[in-house]
Amino acid sequence: QVQLVESGGGLVQAGGSLRLSCAVSGGTFSSYNVGWFRRAPGKEREFVATITWSGRNTHYTDSVKGRFTISRDNAKNTVYLQMNSLKAEDTAVYSCAAGLSGWDGIIGYDHWGQGTQVTVSS
Repeated sequence: QVQLVESGGGLVQAGGSLRLSCAVSGGTFSSYNVGWFRRAPGKEREFVATITWSGRNTHYTDSVKGRFTISRDNAKNTVYLQMNSLKAEDTAVYSCAAGLSGWDGIIGYDHWGQGTQVTVSS
């Protein structure tokens, strides 16, 4: 089975930066697209960013474009989400997900991590 574990969440001031990591095990990491999603209390899960198996293609939701950067290191079986210029509305539980055909929504993502809390104070 494929397992994903997020880390790097925490409390940060508005305008600050945070780097999340998603460690993947139990599968062929290089075969999967990996995405980041977030969910605030009382809201639906929202797509944030994704990266293809090759790392050549990325996509972001409009609200984070220009501020967040997704990357992957296949040798380390790890995907990163660098978050800069954080805003209060970025506060949420961030989860990573893997799938053979995942892109800009939940479709195609078969494996999910437990999530890591990101809180932005203002």
